[in-house]
Amino acid sequence: MRKLMFAAILAAPLAIALSAPAAAQNYPFTPGDYEEVGMIDVSDGGGLEYANFLATTWKKNQEYAKSKGWITGYQVLANVNPRPGEPDLYLVTSFSSLPDAAEDEKRNAAYREFMKQSDAQLEAASGDRTKYRTVMGSFLLRQLKFK
Repeated sequence: MRKLMFAAILAAPLAIALSAPAAAQNYPFTPGDYEEVGMIDVSDGGGLEYANFLATTWKKNQEYAKSKGWITGYQVLANVNPRPGEPDLYLVTSFSSLPDAAEDEKRNAAYREFMKQSDAQLEAASGDRTKYRTVMGSFLLRQLKFK
């Protein structure tokens, strides 16, 4: 009896391990686009100025990236009832894959050419926006699509 119980204890993990690949084949999702979400806190009195930046420069940049096939979409979401410490806006950019280092450098060069600005100028412009907004951080999500 003891030998049978011992054999059953040893066999259980093996049975679970062998059944895992079969279960994975039946997983109900397939991976979809990535969603990069930027969290933005807008300073009091800076809403209109930041909205104008988003509607012009940010949108222009997103449309350029979309035309190149680098992203699949973008949107701005307002946090209607933010709790203390939460962002006012979420800037969401969708894309199907992450670029490798070489592709990232190629895109950065194309973007600088498109904007007709150097890295220093682009960085300075970003710094100027700190007058009316704070980037609180970002996170990366991945869509799971039902099969």
